[in-house]
Amino acid sequence: MKNTLAPFGILFALVMGLTGCGGSANPGNTAASSSTSTPTPTPKTYTNEELASLVAGLKDDQGKPLTVVPAAQIDQGLIAAKQMLQSAVIAPPACAALANTNAQVPDGATYAAGQSVSAVDKTVTVITALAVKDPAVLATQTKKSTDALAQCSTFTIEAGGQKISTQTQPLPEKTSGDQSMGALITQVLPTGQKVTTLTVTGVKGNLGATAIKTGTAVTTDSAAELVKLVNAVLG
Repeated sequence: MKNTLAPFGILFALVMGLTGCGGSANPGNTAASSSTSTPTPTPKTYTNEELASLVAGLKDDQGKPLTVVPAAQIDQGLIAAKQMLQSAVIAPPACAALANTNAQVPDGATYAAGQSVSAVDKTVTVITALAVKDPAVLATQTKKSTDALAQCSTFTIEAGGQKISTQTQPLPEKTSGDQSMGALITQVLPTGQKVTTLTVTGVKGNLGATAIKTGTAVTTDSAAELVKLVNAVLG
């Protein structure tokens, strides 16, 4: 478990991104969508390959093309994240329930991811794209997560006899989606090292995208580049 503690923030953020959760929806947009009685059009369907092609055309803030993560590797990562969450002790209990709930990718969902590693500033940038059959699935999942995250601004994760302290700070980031969120996750490892993970999520209909940047010196200054990646996926 010691070797898996450091990237826990990435796995945790990726799980949140692939399940369409991780923050609050913009209140105004949510109210507008819930008050209309106009029938919604049939949502576009996406294959894993189509989502991967969207990701393949993206570049990080330094102009470096993102490398598409093979679908099989994503599946293995999700399995590893679920196993890690199931074996970890998370306190308070409400945060454990949140993590376990969010480790479930909606049935029939398609997804893709891309990443870039910067040796210059020692960061990893990841973008995930997720499409579901029913837009209500993303909306419901986001609402549940929002309610639970209100209780999880500070929590601890214990795995392999070692404990990681985690703090989450909501950010008012806006994307081109109907719902948007931003968050800065700060984790203190058992070694005393701090790792920060900045996330920006956008949801448009049945399509969701989450951009993540993680490293030891990541700040909210990187939010704009993550919003750009999310908007590129949402169109």
